[in-house]
Amino acid sequence: MSTQVMTLEEMQAKIGTELGTTDWFTMDQERINQFADCTNDHQWIHVDIEAAAKGPFGAPIAHGYLTVSLISHFAEGHMPLPEGAVMAVNYGMNKLRLLNPVTVGSQIRDRIELLSIEDKGNGRILACAAHTIEIKGQEKPALYAEALVMFFTA
Repeated sequence: MSTQVMTLEEMQAKIGTELGTTDWFTMDQERINQFADCTNDHQWIHVDIEAAAKGPFGAPIAHGYLTVSLISHFAEGHMPLPEGAVMAVNYGMNKLRLLNPVTVGSQIRDRIELLSIEDKGNGRILACAAHTIEIKGQEKPALYAEALVMFFTA
């Protein structure tokens, strides 16, 4: 899906609508190990395959913040851009809940809904989108987040 460029009014008309659902993404052990190396979080539940197999989830699980960090990737191509946007930066979260662990080999996808658009003046537009990251074959999602993005326009 390609990113749509919209006027502020067109973006505001999208508030409350689903922007899309991403393709399935496989969470593999290599990615989990790389994240552990980047964050110095080598807890056994993530990186020790044998110990994790005997643990509460029967397999290693992705770090919760690894799953959170994929929100930017998932939003690409689904989140509209305001006309004249020259930059977009993560601005934080209004809400984040890690609801269900993502075991190695699981497939996840993001269902994205636009919650709000605010003109903050001086070429800044603040967007809030709900991200529900689903796990294939499971009713309970991996996470729910209300992520904020600040767009800067020319």
